[in-house]
Amino acid sequence: MATTHADARAVGAVESSDLRLGSGLMSLGAIGFIGYAVIFFVRNFTDSFLELGIGPNEVDVGKAQITEFSPALYHYISHLHIAVSGFLASTGLAVVFLVWYGVRRGHMWAWVGAVSTPVLGLLVVLPAHYPNDFDTLGHLGLVYLAVAIFVVGALLSLRALLDRSR
Repeated sequence: MATTHADARAVGAVESSDLRLGSGLMSLGAIGFIGYAVIFFVRNFTDSFLELGIGPNEVDVGKAQITEFSPALYHYISHLHIAVSGFLASTGLAVVFLVWYGVRRGHMWAWVGAVSTPVLGLLVVLPAHYPNDFDTLGHLGLVYLAVAIFVVGALLSLRALLDRSR
């Protein structure tokens, strides 16, 4: 019957306003990651082609010039756009589920998973943006906003989780 006791304790964690607000903000940030993935995916199939916030100042050719230069290169870049958007959306979705069904119930393991997943992704992705001047506000602004919302939520949730463990 230890499971029943643990489940009852976890359900009670939802009563904490910091945990409720924090997990809601974490979910909103993760939904922002999914939204960015959708934008990324859609732009791949439009004349914009390049990522949001990447224009002639960052890349001096567009979809037509890339296709004219090498159709195979265009298809390769397109497949990368699709793959990145898929992984970004799936990461956001996984984080939403970790937050909604784990963090909200007071499980520290879920908080660790929900926080470490996007942190790992950002540690891999972000550094490549800076040396090549792809760090424009138009390109990374929505990601930074989603991350800021997520971090505020993660800190509120963490405070509530730590308070519960004391």
